[in-house]
Amino acid sequence: MPKLIVCLTGMPGAGKSTICSGLEKKGFSSINMGDAVRAEAKRRNLEPTGQNLGKLMLELREKNGQGAVAELIKDQITNSKSEVIVIDGVRSNAEIEVLKKLATVKLLAVHASTDTRFSFLTTRHRSDDPQNRQSFDERDNREIGVGISASIALADETLSNNNLTVDQLINTAYSIITKWLA
Repeated sequence: MPKLIVCLTGMPGAGKSTICSGLEKKGFSSINMGDAVRAEAKRRNLEPTGQNLGKLMLELREKNGQGAVAELIKDQITNSKSEVIVIDGVRSNAEIEVLKKLATVKLLAVHASTDTRFSFLTTRHRSDDPQNRQSFDERDNREIGVGISASIALADETLSNNNLTVDQLINTAYSIITKWLA
């Protein structure tokens, strides 16, 4: 069977990383687009703050095209032995087009309310998580600016992560993906 790339898209804090780690326990491999940007920041000796990573993401896209972050993960996908690779954090249709050259691609949008997402992000403790509502809003606006709304709108399926337990979230994503594999 050819590889299936499942692209998770959605605003920051919607639950994409939670889904990825849960699906890894079910045997799928995953790649985090943000980790690719963080690795690039490390290569450039940049501190991985939200502001630095946001600037770097925009710079990569400006210099190398809108699919630039997807280009950073192509080797990981090609070298993966897994039949299903879950990509955490697709932000633009250009990234999806890069991935479609490698395998079959399905797009799963993860939605959560702004209050839910803000709550998740302020308790997650990643270096680039917003510390207040203003930096949260700035990050949302940056994500919208790079085209995340279009990838959410074109999703093959949408999963709503309001009032779900972690297990319900992961199991819902898993059942969507297994349906795609059938």
